[in-house]
Amino acid sequence: METIDPKDVKIGDEVYVIYNNPHTPSVSNVKAAEIVQHPKDPNRVALFLNETFHVIEDDDALFTSELEAMNAFDNFYGDQNME
Repeated sequence: METIDPKDVKIGDEVYVIYNNPHTPSVSNVKAAEIVQHPKDPNRVALFLNETFHVIEDDDALFTSELEAMNAFDNFYGDQNME
């Protein structure tokens, strides 16, 4: 599983992330996000996901494709999210 180094992204890039639902912590999904200029710091970038800005943390896993993110999701969660 290959991830993108957050230092290598640029404004306009589309990335895929495994998003943990803040309202239901046991629910995670693969979501597309856009790299945008940080709204408060012009020297940084942020994720724009679900109509919200998210600070990119050092431990965030960013993927170039939905398939890569899905493979990582399957490796990490396995059957945990299967009903």
